[in-house]
Amino acid sequence: MKKHSKTVILLLMSFWLLSGVTAQSSALAQIRSNALEIDAPDFVLNDLKGRKFKLSDYKGKPVLIIFSTTWCAYCRSEIPHFKSIYSTYGPKGLVVINIDIEESKEKVARFAARYQLPYRVLLDEDGSVSDAYRVMGVPSMTLIDKKGKLFCLYCRNMEPLLDKLFEETNKPAKK
Repeated sequence: MKKHSKTVILLLMSFWLLSGVTAQSSALAQIRSNALEIDAPDFVLNDLKGRKFKLSDYKGKPVLIIFSTTWCAYCRSEIPHFKSIYSTYGPKGLVVINIDIEESKEKVARFAARYQLPYRVLLDEDGSVSDAYRVMGVPSMTLIDKKGKLFCLYCRNMEPLLDKLFEETNKPAKK
């Protein structure tokens, strides 16, 4: 009887997880198509130099948030890609920030210096910002449009999204 109960519980948990993924995928598709107008959660974090970064201060500019940690091997392997995004889209007005989750300032500063990160690195020391953005793994990228709305959560193929965002940003206003 115990073996049967465990199987039923595992099946129910699998169904619950899969239904959540399906609902989340649907919501993400809507965000990517810019059909939803969801405000990005505002936050204030310190960067490595102790300066405050408040997201809402950057309304009017698109913002790419890269959530990462120093211990994540995949995060390290993606740094050249993140730098490429920064060098390509930064001059067009994209604000790129890296939010390091729950690590010490000293450790993150050594990491940023070692990998010569050209974008601003912020410290989410208590994990509250990554919680607000529902980060489930790293690296995780979130794109916010110039109106402060979520354009894409958990973004993977970033360049087409950025091209679309800048295409919309550069369209002349309708009269």
